Amino acid sequence: MSDITAHSAIHPQPHDWSSRKAQRRLKRRYRRDKTIQAVGLGAIALAIIMLGILISSLISKGYNAFVQSMVTVEVTLPASGFNPDEPQKGNYRAALRNGFASYFPEVTSRRDKRKLFQIISSQGQYALRKDVIDNPGLIGTTFAFEVPLSDPYDQLYKNVIPKHIEALSVQEIRAFGLLENRGVVSVEDGRTMIAIDAYIDPNVIDRDDPASGSYRLAVQQGVRAYFYDRRKLNYQGILDRSAVEILKNHVVAHPDSVGQTIRISLPASQFFDQYHRTGSAEILNPRFSSEKEIAWYESLIERGVISTPFNTALFVNADSRFPEIAGLAGAIAGSFFALLVCFLISFPVAIAAAVYLEEFAPKNRWTDLIEVNINNLAAVPSVVFGLLGLAVFLGFFGLPRSAPLVGGMVLSLMTLPTIIIATRAALKAVPPSIREAALGIGASKHQVITHHVLPLAMPGILTGTIIGLAQALGETAPLLLIGMNAFIPSIESVGILEPATALPTQIFSWADSPERGFVARTSAAILVLLGFLVIMNGIAIYLRQKFQRRW
Repeated sequence: MSDITAHSAIHPQPHDWSSRKAQRRLKRRYRRDKTIQAVGLGAIALAIIMLGILISSLISKGYNAFVQSMVTVEVTLPASGFNPDEPQKGNYRAALRNGFASYFPEVTSRRDKRKLFQIISSQGQYALRKDVIDNPGLIGTTFAFEVPLSDPYDQLYKNVIPKHIEALSVQEIRAFGLLENRGVVSVEDGRTMIAIDAYIDPNVIDRDDPASGSYRLAVQQGVRAYFYDRRKLNYQGILDRSAVEILKNHVVAHPDSVGQTIRISLPASQFFDQYHRTGSAEILNPRFSSEKEIAWYESLIERGVISTPFNTALFVNADSRFPEIAGLAGAIAGSFFALLVCFLISFPVAIAAAVYLEEFAPKNRWTDLIEVNINNLAAVPSVVFGLLGLAVFLGFFGLPRSAPLVGGMVLSLMTLPTIIIATRAALKAVPPSIREAALGIGASKHQVITHHVLPLAMPGILTGTIIGLAQALGETAPLLLIGMNAFIPSIESVGILEPATALPTQIFSWADSPERGFVARTSAAILVLLGFLVIMNGIAIYLRQKFQRRW
């Protein structure tokens, strides 16, 4: 029996692949393979769909910010009021407003002119002054100048906001619809009337002197009776303010109705009357003060003096409280200086640390502890580095708050682990034979690293560095904690030690602004930030493909 067992172990029986059991097992394996492939394709498709939704949402909201509604104004700068030797002096506000008012000679009152000038941006005078300073020869001439429309009219021209909005809410329309369904709404003499049952309470209204009583409660109770089972519906304001007086006059004319419940038709309020007769009720958008301003604005459109050129101000202007002239120049400059400081600190320090750990450091408990901590630091939330920078750089060293220097130092702490890990991986990718060959011809350890290993690993090092900087470019929390969200109205004062902002914090600031124009500018700023990230990642891919070595 032992011989048979030994013989079977040495010469196993051949597997029958054609058996039913083997075929079932094979089909099950193929089915699992297809399931895994389907799950993977589904995950990729879901990621592409979500990315498409994100990008399309940003584009649909932000494309309006890349154009600006401008009105062409004929501006006259008389030589008597402006000096070519000192072009910065002069009443540019009056010159611009006089040019704009020439379109509307019929507007003469001071109050109407104040409303008229709300159509154009109040900051247009500064753009006019800048153009004249750049070209003093404009003084003494009449020339065409494009001034931005103010934010409400800019949004109106771009069809972002309407001229009129619904006067009634969905809840109010639903409440009025219940009255229509009950058949108590009618039109009498061109006016919508609502029939209610009003109880004339003798405890409130004296039969002998009905004119002195209060009828407001009777009207309210009469309307409320239709909504006894729908208390949450808004029935206030359905009746006109004159309804109380009409009920009072009726009771005064019929004193015997005191103590009784009478059926009386009372007029609906203006918007409910308009809704019942026309099917819609609209009011002027609260962002505009009067229909007269809308008429002036539409006359500008008829003259053809409004255009929408590319909004260069989005890239050359600094931040502003006025959306129509707010730009990203200050944020771009602040991000540049912060990333410059981050690169100058993190790049050499990370390479030196990676080279030492990979090429020189002995393998013991201390180096293992350092490696574990570096890997852990790469996963630490960025807000922790912001708290560290707040406590150390600002609190202990007393460095200037909101400065790109501090922002760059905080971002360098965050990117150091990423660059160290990428550099060590690039150094490991260099074959050991390169080191052995260099050592074999008499090169020192230092020469092997600087002349052979580092140049061959540099593509991977640069790729990791650019990816780390791209990650730092999009960080918001650490910059907010160190106060790098200053309001920068001019880029002339931006520097490494001066208060500044950055693209992520600028986006955060604009997203919190109540003006409608900042909604589009927030999405546009996100697109600009994504554009920089795509460019940086594209550079990383290019460097990896261009300098990659195959061993």
